[in-house]
Formats: sequence, structure tokens, C-alpha cells
Amino acid sequence: MRVFIDSNIPMYVAGREHPNRGPARAFLARVRNGEVEGCTSAKVLQEILYRYAALQRRDLAREVYDIFVEICPVVFDVTLADADRALHVLSEFEHLSPRQAVHAAVMLNQGVDWIASFDSGFDRVRGVRRVELTV
Repeated sequence: MRVFIDSNIPMYVAGREHPNRGPARAFLARVRNGEVEGCTSAKVLQEILYRYAALQRRDLAREVYDIFVEICPVVFDVTLADADRALHVLSEFEHLSPRQAVHAAVMLNQGVDWIASFDSGFDRVRGVRRVELTV
């Protein structure tokens, strides 16, 4: 199964103790051992860099980025076709943020049905299914 991995997965793993940390670790372990084929996008990597730079933790930005890319080497570009589809998704699903719309658009354009995310906003997007994350 190929699964698009949202930025909140590696960031929960790298963060402080939280109820989502264990499930995020368990999921990334499944990706690392080849049980799940993980993929992501350049937008997700940008979100990781942005968040840790905003926290003045550029050291952690590099660490999380490097480890995540090692675990998940399939990184899709975000293209004009993705932006066009994100615009359509954004207008069709008013509850989505632009960030979520871009992720959904990349997934739909790449033929990826599943997303690993703690963000329930994806649950209402036709063609996108969220992986149940448990320990």
C-alpha cells in the first residue's frame, strides 16, 4: 500500500510526549521496514522547515528533514497541475485549508489514495482515505 505522509507524522515523532507520538512512530517504523510504501511532497518538506525555523530550531529542522527523507525517499514535486487541482479541491471542500488542498491535489494527481495524517479534514475529500494510526 502506498501512503502519502503528512508533515505532522515526523513532527510528532520528533516532538515532546503526546498521545499521537506513539502511533506516528509505529507508522514510520512500518514505512522503514518496507511494510508500507511511503511518499510525500516537497510541500510537506517545506512545512517541516517552516515550523522548526519559526520555533528557532533550525538544528531540529535539519535532523527531522534528513531522517524523514531517508525513511521516505519518494518526494513528489508540486506542479502547476497540482496547484490547479488544489484550487478546484479548495472550492469543492470549503472546510479544507490551502495546505490540505495542495496535499490532496498532489495525491489525486499521483494516484495515491491513502494519507497518514492526524488531520481529520482529509476525511471528507473524495478519493482520499486516511490511515488509522494506532500503536
